[in-house]
Amino acid sequence: MIRRPPRSTLFPYTTLFRSKRLVPLFDRVLVERFIAETKTKGGVLIPEKAQGKVVNATVVAVGPGSKNENGSVIPVSVKVGDTVLLPEYGGTKVNVDDKEYYLFRDGDILGKWES
Repeated sequence: MIRRPPRSTLFPYTTLFRSKRLVPLFDRVLVERFIAETKTKGGVLIPEKAQGKVVNATVVAVGPGSKNENGSVIPVSVKVGDTVLLPEYGGTKVNVDDKEYYLFRDGDILGKWES
């Protein structure tokens, strides 16, 4: 009889999702966008229409990568926990446990912030 290891060892990043799990496929990357600033440094409230589109996000989960013509897997260029720069528009919106996440292809991510 074959025993499966506990789910937390199979998918360590899925502990964020209590009731549902979302595992990206191929070269997809699941990100959580930063929250837009609603106040200036001086304390003035910024109306919603004047707020800029948030282009920074944190990587929550990544797929295994895409396959090339030979059948070998090309790994994704970001890892869980990286802060990335996204295009202003695009991605697929996904709601999991009342949180908004976005799915992007690895090639659509514009850059990665290094500290």
